[in-house]
Amino acid sequence: MTKHELKDFLDRKADQYNTTAFIADDPISLPHRFDGKEDKEIIAFIVATISWGNRKSILTNGDRLIQLMNGTPHTYVMEYKAGQLLGSGFVHRTFNAVDLDYFMQALQFIYKEYGGLEFAFAKAYKQHHDLQRAITDVRSLFLSLPSFTARTKKHFSDPSRGSSAKRINMFLRWMLRRDDRGVDFGLWEGIPMSALSLPLDVHTGNIARQLGLLTRKQNDQKAVQELDAALRMLDPVDPVRYDYALFGIGVNKDLELPTSA
Repeated sequence: MTKHELKDFLDRKADQYNTTAFIADDPISLPHRFDGKEDKEIIAFIVATISWGNRKSILTNGDRLIQLMNGTPHTYVMEYKAGQLLGSGFVHRTFNAVDLDYFMQALQFIYKEYGGLEFAFAKAYKQHHDLQRAITDVRSLFLSLPSFTARTKKHFSDPSRGSSAKRINMFLRWMLRRDDRGVDFGLWEGIPMSALSLPLDVHTGNIARQLGLLTRKQNDQKAVQELDAALRMLDPVDPVRYDYALFGIGVNKDLELPTSA
């Protein structure tokens, strides 16, 4: 398949899956419940953090998070008292009430001292002009409170340590991508869509390899960089639109390749 044929194929698949029908069974459905910017980004950040494992479980536990926050994520974070959720019994796989309590404190710190997640990421991006390095900076800031415990650091991935940072890259896609399809929010200014990295997982990695977009076997930061380079050749403005194509093909086993004449 030529580069032109590959682009046409992926463009069609991205258009096929980047529709509002995608929302219902995806974690992005949870922030879609909210109208306010801060409510959307706070619940999106926490839901993205727990987005691994069974999708039904993610949605169930994401819904419980919203209930624990009284349906008002921003207000709840700003009024949060340390330890308030320790007795909640919340758990999603290895993310538990101890982690959730720290996340509430750290989010409050980010919103009070830096104006919110958007401005923390924008400041770091302005310094590096590299969104993966910005993630590392924001992670360091987020984990800097005296109440931090080592068990929580695994829930905020670090690209500088080789992680693909799939969940935080998914969150950033939600916040930064803007189009007319109604799935991603496009809430943030100051960071271009071209800086986004694809949220690399088993589905997107396997399909990218089958299509010749990725040669590295591990789904790590080096693979993210390799795939970024390939996708930016296809669409330098909005490379992560192909997340829909690769994920949709992988989940639906929808890989029917065009053949060259």
